Amino acid sequence: MTDERRASQLASLKIVRPAEPSSTEGGGSRWPLLAAGAGVGALVAALATWLLFGHTQTEAVAPVPTPAASTAAGAAASGPAPGSLIASGYVVARRRATVAAEITGRVAEVLVDEGMAVTKGQLLARLDDTLASTDLATARSRVDSATASVAVVQAQLADVERILRRTQDLAKSHLASDADLTHAEAQAADLRAQLSRSEAELATSRSDAQHAAKLLGKHRIIAPFAGIVVDKNAQPGEIISPMSAGGGFTRTGICTLVDMDSLEIEVDVNEAYISRVHPEQAVKATLDAYPDWTIPARVIAIVPTADRAKATVRVRIAILSKDPRILPDMAIKVAFAAGAAT
Repeated sequence: MTDERRASQLASLKIVRPAEPSSTEGGGSRWPLLAAGAGVGALVAALATWLLFGHTQTEAVAPVPTPAASTAAGAAASGPAPGSLIASGYVVARRRATVAAEITGRVAEVLVDEGMAVTKGQLLARLDDTLASTDLATARSRVDSATASVAVVQAQLADVERILRRTQDLAKSHLASDADLTHAEAQAADLRAQLSRSEAELATSRSDAQHAAKLLGKHRIIAPFAGIVVDKNAQPGEIISPMSAGGGFTRTGICTLVDMDSLEIEVDVNEAYISRVHPEQAVKATLDAYPDWTIPARVIAIVPTADRAKATVRVRIAILSKDPRILPDMAIKVAFAAGAAT
């Protein structure tokens, strides 16, 4: 191998390293990164400045409210303006009753249902009256027996009194002895006592019969006033009692009756504004169920007591226009009119 060939092979085995970039080129490649970092830092600084001082600057440059705006704001803070006092409440029934029996018994029949209109004195339900009917029949039999006893004693007394009068006449003529007269007087006195006792027994038996009749009548539950049945509380076969007994197995009423003619409105007015309310004041009421329907009304009375917990005074309001759509316990809003009583 010649020296030239060896030199050529050695040259092919030489490692050629890439040239190092110059300082000028390196600085040129790093400049865009530095510029971007500086921009992000400026943006963060601006955001922090706005968060720390933006609210204060807004308050500082806020316009000063005018006197008119201050007056309006004060009126809004103090409450409703005169003539537009608003209150919320409910429709209530002044006559509402859960009709129950005066005695404990088993329900035999219920003659009403929810939504049914009833009249005063109408039969609502009937209890099992088998025992009461038997007691009444027994009491009436005792009355008949006592009446017969009185009649027998009265007949015997009338006969003895005739004998006594005849004996007295004979004694005056000395035709009857004193012993006969005394015996006749004793018989008359004894029968008078028996008559008094029989009459007392008759009065007692009549009283017992009246009591049994009233007890039998209590097995018939009637409506105390005209109204609408809004709740049915018992079913045939259940036991009802005027007092709660037996846990949840004993009912205390047959149904709940509401007099729809007694409906009115009750609202709670803040005691700070109660001076704006007076009796006979005109009111416009609006049911939540019918917001486009205005109901004329007027103030009946202001209940003379305040609720300490709520700082309100209860006001009763009469509904001037009766309507079937107005139902008990409906939510309602009222607006009190300004001015003198109407």
